[in-house]
Amino acid sequence: MATTASEVSAVRWRPRRRLWTMLGVALVGTGLLSAIGAWRDSHVFLINASVSLPNWAFLIRRHQLPARGDYVFFDPPQSTLLRRHFGAKTQMFGKIVYGMPGDVVAHRGMVVTIDGKPIGRMKSLTRFGEPLTPGAEGVIPAGCYYAGSPHRDGFDSRYAEIGFVCGRQIVGVGEPVL
Repeated sequence: MATTASEVSAVRWRPRRRLWTMLGVALVGTGLLSAIGAWRDSHVFLINASVSLPNWAFLIRRHQLPARGDYVFFDPPQSTLLRRHFGAKTQMFGKIVYGMPGDVVAHRGMVVTIDGKPIGRMKSLTRFGEPLTPGAEGVIPAGCYYAGSPHRDGFDSRYAEIGFVCGRQIVGVGEPVL
């Protein structure tokens, strides 16, 4: 039996809704995972075990240079004093940037000043009775920072064992979370 043209229904292309939905979900999921990976590569979440800073959790933005007043996180220099107090593999330190390149650090007795403003007091001995060496005086070099803490026992740029924090040591800048 022959059919007429009017009886033949037009073959139409119909999108497969489920297939397109799954493809959309896969594309969005891939983009989301990529964004999370990129964020993870440029950020670190840190739980602070030290009493030298008032906050106990920080979100650190890697590869960012600090401004005055920022929390800077850095790898401390290797020394026998650090190994004795913090172990063979020291963790990164977190401090506040008090001095910028070009600022002048001076010692007035045991008081440390930056551009004439007192920012901390040095101690002559650690809490275990080991001698501490006063930190550098003079102009803070380009690419370096004076990093300190408000804690009276803070182990920071007040002492030569830490010294100025320079670009190669800097992990990033942190924001207190808690």
